[in-house]
Amino acid sequence: MKINCIYHGDCVSIMKTKFDKGSVALVYADPPYNLSGKQLNLPNNQTGGAFYKMNEKWDTFTGESYAVFTSRWIKAAVDLLKQNGSMYISCTQHNIGEIIVVSKKMGLKLNNVLTWYKVNAMPNITKRTFTHSTEFVCWFVKGSNWLFNYEEVKKFNPNRTKDGNYKQMRDFLDFIELPVVQGKERLRDEEGRALHPTQKPEKLIELILLASSNQNDIVMDPFFGTGTTGIVATRMKRAWIGIEQNIEYIKMAKKRIKGGRLCLK
Repeated sequence: MKINCIYHGDCVSIMKTKFDKGSVALVYADPPYNLSGKQLNLPNNQTGGAFYKMNEKWDTFTGESYAVFTSRWIKAAVDLLKQNGSMYISCTQHNIGEIIVVSKKMGLKLNNVLTWYKVNAMPNITKRTFTHSTEFVCWFVKGSNWLFNYEEVKKFNPNRTKDGNYKQMRDFLDFIELPVVQGKERLRDEEGRALHPTQKPEKLIELILLASSNQNDIVMDPFFGTGTTGIVATRMKRAWIGIEQNIEYIKMAKKRIKGGRLCLK
């Protein structure tokens, strides 16, 4: 098993054949949400980059095939987790049901559902639903005696008491206010469009790694994308493993991560 390395290929087959079971302290996963289909173009909106509704081949499933896909990758990831390991899964209301049901069937315990409030979310264009301004991160644990760096996480909270002391976490960590990735952090293609449609803020990944891993622990991301997890893990002195099918995303990830290399399937 090679660390600080990007594996190219299908995450399920790679997790089953390339890694040691019980070796990973933390899994962070940002799987497909199964949102692709109809396209909505708003080229003049620059909030976090011009908005293009999800329309990716890797994000297109039938209801039944998505349930099977979710079961397969979660099962493979659970097998790699240590007995006190954690798994954080990003999701929206569109796929949180499948994720919770499958994870509980796999024996994981749901500790928290964090809410990411996107302060610069897209406006309500259709006027047929409430504005979609939140995503979720489900925190599951395997076994007992899981790691939670409570004091370090308190320091992460930007808010303070009237006396300037670190505050309890309920005012920030269950409801996390962060913008959609924009500015210099947003990766763009040659046409100026967002390179990856679901690029996550580094600050969000930092919180997850801070809470449920220590230095030198192995962090795995089975949907590595453009490598944000690897960047944050490297900065925080964690070992990391990434798996990604899209070679263009891998090329960008290698550029972004110091010491990152490609391990062919």
